Amino acid sequence: MAERRQLEFFLLRYVPHAVRQEFVNIGVLMVEGGANGSVLADVRFAKDWRRVRCLDPQADVEVLEALLREIRAEVGEIRDRAMLIRKMEDSFSNVIQLSAPMAVVTATPEAEIEMVASMFVDEAKVASTRVLTGRGLILGAMRDAFERAGVAKFVLPVPAAPYTKAGDPFAFDFGYRVGGEMRLFHAVSLKAGVETAVTLAARYPKILPVMAKVTGTTPALTAVIDDDLDRSGDAVQFALSMMEEERIRVAVAAEMPGIAEVARRELGV
Repeated sequence: MAERRQLEFFLLRYVPHAVRQEFVNIGVLMVEGGANGSVLADVRFAKDWRRVRCLDPQADVEVLEALLREIRAEVGEIRDRAMLIRKMEDSFSNVIQLSAPMAVVTATPEAEIEMVASMFVDEAKVASTRVLTGRGLILGAMRDAFERAGVAKFVLPVPAAPYTKAGDPFAFDFGYRVGGEMRLFHAVSLKAGVETAVTLAARYPKILPVMAKVTGTTPALTAVIDDDLDRSGDAVQFALSMMEEERIRVAVAAEMPGIAEVARRELGV
C-alpha cells in the first residue's frame, strides 16, 4: 500500500486590481514538507488565458508568461519550504498572489495536483461555454482588433484621475497619443442600459479641457457601441444624441478592425 503523504496546495491568483480584490486562479502550487525543512514542490498552470482576459482585457500575457516561467524555475530549485513560500509572496509585486493553504493527505500527489488544477484553475467546460454580452462583448472586439493590428502594447487604458480628482476609478478603455491629438476609445453597451452613455457624455466635457491643458493635446473620444442595437427607442436616441452633442464620435464594434488599422498606421507599427 502506498504511503500517504501530507501536502499543502496554494492557488496562484492573478490580481490586476488589488484594491478591488478581484482575481482569477491561474495556477496551483503543491508543497510537501520534509525533514530539515526540505520540500518537494510541483506546480500546474492554466491551459489558456481566456479567464484572465475576461477579468482584465488589458492583461499583458507576455509578462504573465514570463512570471510563470520564473515561478516554475523557482519551484524546481528551492528546497526550503519557508524560503519557497516567501519567494512566491515577495517576488511578483502582488500581481500574482498566493491563496491560503489547503491541506490534503494523499498517496498520489501527482494525481492530486491534477485534480486540484482541474477544479480551481482550468474549469474548461465552464470557460468554453461562457458567452460575453454587452460591454464585455464590445471590449473583447476592441481588444482583438488592436491585437490583430499589432498595436495592443501601445493602446492602453487612460485613467481619468490626473484630470479630475485623486481616487477617481474611471478610465477610458484604450488610448494613444499621435502628434497633437489624444485618441480615446471606450466601450459603451446601450443594450444594457443608457446610464453609461449618459454618464460618459456628462463627464467627458469636464475631463476634456483639463486633459488638453495637462497633456498639450486635443483629446478625441470614440464610444464603441453594440453592433445590432435597436436605435428606435427614445432612451437610446437620447443617449446617442447626448454623446454626439459633446463631440463624442459613435462607432459600432464591427468598425474596430478599421479603427485599429488607422491606429497601426498612425503609430507607425
